[in-house]
Amino acid sequence: MKDTKFSVAIFLINPENDKEFLIVKRPEDDDKLPNVWGLPAVTIKGNELPEDAVRRVGKEKLNTEIEPVGFMGIKRVDRGDYDFILMDIKSKLVGRAPSVFKAKTVNTKYIDQKWTMDLNLLKEAASKGSLCSQIILDVNFIEY
Repeated sequence: MKDTKFSVAIFLINPENDKEFLIVKRPEDDDKLPNVWGLPAVTIKGNELPEDAVRRVGKEKLNTEIEPVGFMGIKRVDRGDYDFILMDIKSKLVGRAPSVFKAKTVNTKYIDQKWTMDLNLLKEAASKGSLCSQIILDVNFIEY
C-alpha cells in the first residue's frame, strides 16, 4: 500500500478588498510547478489538524497570522508513488500584511505574491496539476 500525503492551501481574502485574494509564485526550480502562480500551501504534519496547518501557512510561508474561516473543497490525485489529498480553506488575515519575502520558509519558498481578483491567473497551475488551483476554478465553474 502506498503512502498518502495530505496538504492544505489557503484562499486568503484581502481585508481591504474582500473581492481580492492572495496568490503566490513558486520558484523556477520547483520540482512540480516551476514559476507558476497559485495558492499558499503546506503539507500537514503527523497528527496536525487542517486548521493548525492553515495557521502554519501564515507563520511559515507569509510571515503573518491567519485564521481559517471555511472549507472550500478537496481533491485527490494519484502521484504514482503516493496518493495526494489537498483541501482549500478560505482564510482571513488577523496579523500584519503577508510577505513571502520576510517569511522563514522551510520547504518551498515563494518568490512573489500579489492580491488579485482574477481567477484566470490560476489556470496555468491548474492545467499543470495544481490541485489547489483546480479546486478554486472548479467551485467557480471556470475551465482550465
